[in-house]
Amino acid sequence: MLKIRNLTLTLGEKKIFDDVSLEVTRGEIYALLGRNGTGKSTLAAVILGLIKPEKGDIYFEDELINDLSLTERAKRGIILAWQKNITVQGLTVRDYVRVSAPNGISDAEVEGHLEAVGLSCGEYLDRVIDGKLSGGERKRIELASVLAAKPKLAILDEPDSGIDAVSLVMVESAIRRMAQDGAVLLITHTEDILGISTRAGILCGARVIREAKPDAAVQYFKNHCDYCETVNTPRLDEIITGSVNP
Repeated sequence: MLKIRNLTLTLGEKKIFDDVSLEVTRGEIYALLGRNGTGKSTLAAVILGLIKPEKGDIYFEDELINDLSLTERAKRGIILAWQKNITVQGLTVRDYVRVSAPNGISDAEVEGHLEAVGLSCGEYLDRVIDGKLSGGERKRIELASVLAAKPKLAILDEPDSGIDAVSLVMVESAIRRMAQDGAVLLITHTEDILGISTRAGILCGARVIREAKPDAAVQYFKNHCDYCETVNTPRLDEIITGSVNP
């Protein structure tokens, strides 16, 4: 569904991506794991069309989308939920979720999306989005709006950020729903949510240094990345490309 080929990007004097390639197939939850500062969110911005790389191609459903605008990519079904919580103020939760739906949805459908992320529609439907909502509540409302958009590719930037353990179960269920009719690119710097992914890649040093099954990726990350003092400078002998299970 998504193919990135030989992506290269430099911002200022920093090499962000150096010949990065990866694929996300239909029905897959692909987790991109990496420490803060390794370029995960920047990759999301590139896929969305917010940043143009100096080299490389991005294909979506076999269409080259390098020159498409953010709006045109959204029309094709590429939706991003940023790590940063909702900044919109004054809308009701009902209206915020509803506006994300391409063809409009009923109150019952809005309620279903809220319930899917563990929010009681009776409590939240008419709540105004303001400073009284917690970060975790805003995160789940954002995920409900992504469900309403019915994306073909949902890019979720740190979807477990600020989410308690009980709510995380609901969030994971919602992410699985997104993958049923499309695919999910899951961006995270923790191992907590990787259990729902089908494959995982580790980003470091401007490249995907390792791609593996989730359990193997988690083990590698714990052993090599969690306490690494040289972020973005992996040893060359640690770089393994392709689908492996080290």
